[in-house]
Amino acid sequence: MTKLASYYAPGLFVEDHAIDVPLDWRGLEPALLALGMNMRRGAFPDPLPGAPESIRLFYRVLCAPEHVHDNLPLLVFFQGGPGGEGPRPTSPSSDGWIAEAIKHFRVVLPDQRGTGRSSRVSGRTMDALGQAAACAGKDPARVQADYLKRFLAPSIVRDFEYLRLTEFGGAPWATLGQSYGGFITLSYLSHYPTGIAASFVTGGIPHVPADADEVYAHTFPRMASKTEQYYRRYPGDVERVAAVADRLAAGTVALPDGSPLTVERLQLLGSDFGMKPSFERMHWLFDHAFEEADGSVPADPAAAELSDGFLMSVLQRTTTAQNPLYWTLQEFIYADGTTRPIRWAAERQKASRQEFDTASRPLVFTGEACFSWMFEQMPELKPFAGAMEQLMEDTEFDAVYDLARLASNDVPLQAAVYFDDMYVDAGLSLDTLSHVGASHAWVTNEFEHDGVHGDRVFRHIFEEALGRGDLKHVL
Repeated sequence: MTKLASYYAPGLFVEDHAIDVPLDWRGLEPALLALGMNMRRGAFPDPLPGAPESIRLFYRVLCAPEHVHDNLPLLVFFQGGPGGEGPRPTSPSSDGWIAEAIKHFRVVLPDQRGTGRSSRVSGRTMDALGQAAACAGKDPARVQADYLKRFLAPSIVRDFEYLRLTEFGGAPWATLGQSYGGFITLSYLSHYPTGIAASFVTGGIPHVPADADEVYAHTFPRMASKTEQYYRRYPGDVERVAAVADRLAAGTVALPDGSPLTVERLQLLGSDFGMKPSFERMHWLFDHAFEEADGSVPADPAAAELSDGFLMSVLQRTTTAQNPLYWTLQEFIYADGTTRPIRWAAERQKASRQEFDTASRPLVFTGEACFSWMFEQMPELKPFAGAMEQLMEDTEFDAVYDLARLASNDVPLQAAVYFDDMYVDAGLSLDTLSHVGASHAWVTNEFEHDGVHGDRVFRHIFEEALGRGDLKHVL
């Protein structure tokens, strides 16, 4: 185990670690590699010019200061995303579930491959790969696309299984998956169920079999519904938002990073609507949209000036400079084995719904959905454009789920399903759980998608599992 640092944060003892893992797990098994057997089975995957054979996996281990010397069971956290790094807590209560978890567990917080401090993937990575590919006489976009395929759930779960075996003595651990972390959980249970003693999932049970078109057919109506709820709460914002959209439609407006602020990009602000208190955040954002006088809605929006503060806020809320894999991999988390081309599933769904047209008023916001224009206009995503066109046409990805193994699953799985979740459809989640053995659902409309970050959701599902005896072999 490579320990990089250990220190105390308020209410926490923290250790930083990192290990090396294969970039490409195809033909390798974590258990065999942990024993030093690194010969690949089957066809050896073609090497990618400029890509390393191994990458760095960074992780933190947290515990309560009073438990530093105690042999507590492990709980590993599967971060949401895709492309999200592990939490950086400022105290046990800054990410609410941690306060409860450290009462019972030593908590492992990995940065999933490509994120945070784990050999991060960025536009610079794509540029370097493209240059190496061109020098080797290869298609840069194809090389970049094949590289990005190594950063999806099948590789992530192998990283975690290898980490468990090599750095934590091989004992099964409990898992907590938030959002995309639920996808990772079902993939882990599909491939390495003996590595998990018990699983918790919050707002992240995917529909299996996975299908991007099906997902967006269910979630776009929720996006429209959330927009309607927002306008009902703040009816004056109907006119204010429309005035901003009219200003953007009338002529070029640049964000502080030089990228254009279009109506389409303004609609992205609705990505926040699955969290609380998103309606209030949106209301106060538009409150200072206009520069003139007291900031009231101008009589002629096309000639109005948008405030610098508003433009900076829009940039901060829509940029993915911190996590470029979020939009890049957004639709490929639904690609499982041999599949039909995805071809911008969300974009096609939006185009089929007139209420989402940029000229429609009231303006309807979009949610967690990526579009091709992002890779033409957003500086942090432009280096991924060629790879995206390749990936959108691809039909072969690594297998994510094993339906038969999930059906016979005997690892206790406790899920919090949010009835009004804008990002993960509750009906689809419940259908999946009906086909997963040893699974239990707590369905609630009290919380939005980010409920786990408060102090009640994890405690509730933990106590439910504890009361059923599902944790008798864990604690």
